[in-house]
Amino acid sequence: MQYDVVIAGAGPVGLFLAAELAQGGAQVLVLEHAAVADTPLKRLPFGLRGLTAPTLEALDRRGLPQALAATQVRMPAKGAPPPGTAHWLAQARPLGGHFAGIPFALDRVDSGRWPYRLPGPAATQVPVELAALEVVLAERAQSLGVRIMRGTAVEDLQPQADHVRVDAGGQRFTGRWLVGCDGGRSTVRKRAGVAFVGTAPEFTGHSLGVTLEDPTVLTPGRQYTDHGMCNFNPPGTLALADFDGGAGHRQPLDRDTAEALLRRVSGRDVRVRELHLATTWTDAARQAERYRHGRVLLAGDAAHVHSPLGGQGLNLGLGDAMNLGWKLAAVLRGEAGEALLDSYHAERHPIGAQVLDWSRAQVALMRPGAGSRALAAVMADLLDTTGGATYMAERVWGISQQLPLGGAHPLVGRSAPDFVSADGLRMGELLRAGRAVYWVFDAGSPLCGVLDAWQPQVQCIIRQPIDGMGLAALLVRPDGIVAWAADTGEAAGDVREAASRWFRSAA
Repeated sequence: MQYDVVIAGAGPVGLFLAAELAQGGAQVLVLEHAAVADTPLKRLPFGLRGLTAPTLEALDRRGLPQALAATQVRMPAKGAPPPGTAHWLAQARPLGGHFAGIPFALDRVDSGRWPYRLPGPAATQVPVELAALEVVLAERAQSLGVRIMRGTAVEDLQPQADHVRVDAGGQRFTGRWLVGCDGGRSTVRKRAGVAFVGTAPEFTGHSLGVTLEDPTVLTPGRQYTDHGMCNFNPPGTLALADFDGGAGHRQPLDRDTAEALLRRVSGRDVRVRELHLATTWTDAARQAERYRHGRVLLAGDAAHVHSPLGGQGLNLGLGDAMNLGWKLAAVLRGEAGEALLDSYHAERHPIGAQVLDWSRAQVALMRPGAGSRALAAVMADLLDTTGGATYMAERVWGISQQLPLGGAHPLVGRSAPDFVSADGLRMGELLRAGRAVYWVFDAGSPLCGVLDAWQPQVQCIIRQPIDGMGLAALLVRPDGIVAWAADTGEAAGDVREAASRWFRSAA
């Protein structure tokens, strides 16, 4: 059977993309090498992830807030984190996040500095369990008709003029398009011949679940040492950064080697009674030179890898899926030309590059040495100011994210504010149809009716919002990004030209 799209990888990015495409009318097959979805690394404490504003808005815009609530990690009484999770979650002051382990307080963040954001049901940050999130996304994808084949690893691919042949699990599949969401060691990326460029690792990260002879030997929280960093969350969850140039990555660990590693990095006389779980990672920061190669596209870790510092990777990948999904679906329906897919690389590659640099900057603060400790102390002072905490929140929560769409209005390229009309019409709910929204705020405006020829691709709405932020109208893409906006009393500009950039007129 030929599918519209074959996706390699049934992680959160592949599943979310599959649902986006299926909602747009595509027949989608997802191939996943792992036979079983759930693993201990996807459950707490190792499976703790933080979703930020762009991701939470995307999930709301696809009708998943209630399902998302079921995945949320609930903090026990008095703000204590679940056993074994990040120590900075247990601080006395409510915290908004961290940079290289340096926290910033929520009460220092001044949201009044964000003029193009309105209150809405989507929060700025939510802790979730990865395993639970994947269940929600898989259920949504399958409810839309997506076929998921587990235990079927992609082995090879042969791009053709109008399709891609994919060999996986001893079978051959055909898709008009192939998307690699198959991780940092992506077979799709390698077989497509896309270069993966960037910087080599400085350290090996180790996540360990252990039983210690005497847990009091280690100090809870993050400690910097002559060899790297030891983050201890009692009674037996550890994250180590060993500045060995990445030599320890994917090397097997038994109890004895884990104990030797822990003693060396921590500098303490610690004894490991049992080793329950161990995995490694590095701070290598690499990015695909291009996210599209003919009929092969890349998203998530297949397109970019970096250290998990700051929890940006999952959000970055889901942002890829939200950006690519509606575009590829529109191409498949014949409502847009293939050139639209080039905008996927143009918009998402720079954001990926920014996150890679964000990761590298954190590594610089973690390096062993007096200079790094002094620089970290300066950063801690900055993050304890309103300006520093607000800037950090903008970056960590994705509030400042803006695509380079070239519009004259400062709202263009940003996530659409969640406008609400007096009769309860809400922007986030309008976007659940997976179509663009053209919202005119005044029934007497000459902007009314100018995009009628673009229906049904574009929903045309005429309502006065409760808070219009001084706008006359705006055009919002299916992914929730503002494509055009005009202020009240100012020149409207050519909204037709803006619409024709993304959609084909039915006229």
